[in-house]
Order: sequence, then structure tokens, then C-alpha cells
Amino acid sequence: MRKRSIPWTRLAALPLTLLLVVCGGASAKANDKPAFSQSGTQGVSMTWTIENLYFDGRLLALDVLGKAGFASAAALAAVDHLGYTEPTPVQAQAIPLVLQGRDIIAAAKTGTGKTAAFTLPILQLLSARPRTKGRRPIKALVLTPTRELALQIDESLGDYAKYTPLRTCVVFGGVNQRPQIDCLKRGVDVLTATPGRLLDLIGQGHISLKQIEFFVLDEADRMLDMGFIHDIRRLLPLLPGQRQTLLFSATMPKTIERLAADLLNDPVRVAVEPVASVVDTIEQRLCYVEKPEKKQALISALKENDGRSVLVFSRTKHGADRIARIVSKAGIGCDAIHGDKSQTARQRALSNFKAGKTRVIVATDIAARGIDIDQLEMVINYDLPDVAETYVHRIGRTGRAGHSGMALTFCASDERPMLADIQKLTGKKLRVIAG
Repeated sequence: MRKRSIPWTRLAALPLTLLLVVCGGASAKANDKPAFSQSGTQGVSMTWTIENLYFDGRLLALDVLGKAGFASAAALAAVDHLGYTEPTPVQAQAIPLVLQGRDIIAAAKTGTGKTAAFTLPILQLLSARPRTKGRRPIKALVLTPTRELALQIDESLGDYAKYTPLRTCVVFGGVNQRPQIDCLKRGVDVLTATPGRLLDLIGQGHISLKQIEFFVLDEADRMLDMGFIHDIRRLLPLLPGQRQTLLFSATMPKTIERLAADLLNDPVRVAVEPVASVVDTIEQRLCYVEKPEKKQALISALKENDGRSVLVFSRTKHGADRIARIVSKAGIGCDAIHGDKSQTARQRALSNFKAGKTRVIVATDIAARGIDIDQLEMVINYDLPDVAETYVHRIGRTGRAGHSGMALTFCASDERPMLADIQKLTGKKLRVIAG
């Protein structure tokens, strides 16, 4: 099969109508050629078959958006600009369903590519809509529990919408609302928000949800853990009855199932992997150490792994601050992030960590949802989590995208029941090392 390369610039310059993708795979036979069709600028129909829609030897549609779905030229240009070459499992399953207009409930944790799984098809569908005159009404709402995660999603939206006329905005508490109001006044297509600030701005008359077509509830389990269930139920009457709703959650407790029953209409379930699964690229180690000795054990572990970027988990906010002080006093660059920190302090800590200015960051489970680093080299569980599933989500922050990772867990005698729950859930015994 001959592969001709078509430059992205030519694709991105085409009108933002839909390119229908019906992929038969790279091995499609010559007499079975799925095709892309789109009207040209002069009304001339242009068609490319799968065999000649290649870029640098790659099958664009299959590599980028999965085996069946739609892809605008702008969307294809955006994902190539970001270096994406193939869909993650959640993207391959969710994107076609979203494009078909289905409600979905997806069990997918951070790091699975779930943000692109809902943002790409929503942007694609909105790009195909005729532009309305006057001020833009908000058409898509993404609700998320933390400020860091809201910023992360909005950043991704900006990247994916780069070659479209769509506008995005993010609103969250803890900062002056004036810049957010100014952004809203300029007109917004896709809004990412935390519940508290969203309700505040609705109450002040700055936001209307009457024309929402897409509603995404991200990290739904954390949303409930943080007590946002009442805020979510306050929002429901403000949303149109006719809308498409997408719910993503790392875990699926009964409370999420009940919420989904209220929110979703005949949803399709998407399950990427069992909650208990741990990738093989993560080396898991266990160190039995009593609480008074954990401080020295941590410093020793950090010095033995000098040069590695390390995320340390603390069960409490107070504990996170105390651990950060201990590490800093030992001469190792370290910051802590948790819900009591100001937005400025949290963003500065994350920026320093991502830039390598500090190599250790201490976080609580909720605050860590805003940390998205593909090549995080090591996770340390200073305290064991109360819920076994949380252990899987913690260590899943390392060993991503094919990279190797290490997870070290400190276990005191009173934490052994939690350790037993973890090993039962994962079906694996952690390798014990000397303290």
C-alpha cells in the first residue's frame, strides 16, 4: 500500500466541517478503502482514502482518534502538534461514544488519557456547529473538584482547541474573581469550573447554564469525598434536561452509582482496567518502620535515590507540612501542597517541581490530583492510605507512558491491616527491604 504524506498545514487550512473516519485499520485491502470526505473552499468535494491519508508514515485517523469516530482537520493538527501517535484505551472506547451522542460513565483514573477522551470529541462537535451571532453562550461545562485539576483541564482544552475559533475559560476559588469574570464577558464555549466558584458566579449573574449541551463530571469520587454532592445537586436544576452527560471516576462506589442514576440517560459503561491493576513497569518496595523512625527512613531513601523526582504522600495536611520541613532541613529541595495552601503557593510548588527546581513534593491524596507528570520517577507512601484502592492510584503516578517507576511504602505496626488490604486487592506481595 502506497503511503503519501499530506502536510498538517494543508489539512488544518480546510474548513472545520467533519471528516468522517471509518477505519478498517492499516492493513485494509485495496478494494476496501474507507474514505474521508469534506467540501473544499470552492464547494469542490475532496476525498482521501485511508491508504493516502498518512503523515510521516503514520495512519492519522487510526493513530489519533481510535478505530471509529470523527476528526476535524483542526483536531488532527492539534493532536499531532502535541506529539500524540495513538489513542489510550479510554480514548479508543469513549471518543466514538461521545461523538454518537451517548451518555457515558467511565471508570478511569488520572494518567489514562481521560481528559482527551472527553475534550477532543466535545471540541470536535462544537467546531461543527454554526457560529451563533452575539455573545457566545456556554455550550460545555466541565466540573472538577480541585483548582489544580481545573487548571490542568483548561490547559489541555487550550492545546486541543488551538486551531479552532472556540474559546475556553476556567473558574475556581481562592483567587480574585475579576479576571475570571472578564474572561466570561468575552464569551466562552467551554467552561471548566470547581463547584464553589461556579455557584458564586451563577448567583452573581455572570454565568448561565441554560444552553449547556455537554456536561462533564470529572473525578466524581473525589468530588463526593470532598463534600461537593450538595453543590452538584444544586447545579442539576440549572442544567437543560436535553444534554449529553459524561461522568468519569477513578473508583465506582455505590454513591457514584446513585449519582449516575440521577445524572445520566441510558449511559454506556466504559471500563479501562480493573481498579486493582498495577502496571508492570512499577517496582514496588516495602519497608517496615515504626512512625518515629519514618523521618530518618525518608531522608535515607531520598539520598539513596538522589536525582530522582519524588512524590511523597501524606495522609493529612498537617503531616504534609511537617514532612516537607523535615526534608528541607536535610538540604533537599522540597515543597508541600494541600487544600489549606493558597492557590499561588500551590501553583508555585507545582511549577518548581515540574521545572526541576525542587525534586521532592509532598502531597495529600486530594491535592495530588493536580499533579500530572509523565516521567515521575518515584512515589513514597510515607503514610498508608485508609482505602486500598487509593494505594493503586498513588503509585500509578509513576511508571507512566512506558517509563519505569518505583514505589516505596513505609509501614508501621498499626498500619499492617491496611497493608493486608492492599496486597489482597492487588494480588501481589510487596518486596520487603531493610529499614
